[in-house]
Amino acid sequence: MTRERIGIMGGTFDPIHNGHLILAEYSRTEIGLDKILFIPTGKPPHKVGNQISKAVHRYNMTLLALDSNPNFFTSTIEMEREGFSYTIDTIRYLSSKFKDKEFYFILGSDSLLEIHKWKDYEELLKSCNFIVAKRKGLEDEELMDRVNDIIKCYKANIHILEFPIIDISSTEIRNRVIKNKSIKYLVPEPVELYIYKYGLYKENGNDGILGI
Repeated sequence: MTRERIGIMGGTFDPIHNGHLILAEYSRTEIGLDKILFIPTGKPPHKVGNQISKAVHRYNMTLLALDSNPNFFTSTIEMEREGFSYTIDTIRYLSSKFKDKEFYFILGSDSLLEIHKWKDYEELLKSCNFIVAKRKGLEDEELMDRVNDIIKCYKANIHILEFPIIDISSTEIRNRVIKNKSIKYLVPEPVELYIYKYGLYKENGNDGILGI
């Protein structure tokens, strides 16, 4: 029996934007996945000292962004976890709970180059499949050298995704909101309206920034 193939999109999603959604849909259709599971991080270790929006806002924006796609789902597992959110802990949990599913972790090529800094990365590389989207500024030869090294050392299963350069970042969106600039077409319209409704990313916002 063929196992259901599930893509995993992790991130702070502060806010989720159209670049995330396009990458997820490309991964689903090009690699042949059945569903994409979006997992907003709880307390990301790489954001220590940085302010991020409360988990409830990031989760709600993710729900709104995914509403129009029946193949996209979201999970609160990392937000419910105490302490820092590590990818390996999420993969361990999913793999043990859903043995009938095959997981594909989606990340950018820049993240792959830094994966040796992740918690228990050797186990992670052996625990699930990876979909690597090419990112701007990274030469194909450099990426393939790194991919081949990882496959050789860890017997990892890595798929390279030909992905159009969508140069959108959550940081850019937050800065545009602060400067009262338009974010239309950078985020789904329901997310845009949510940001304005709750005054996110504004210093005097209702409930936006200040921890999780």
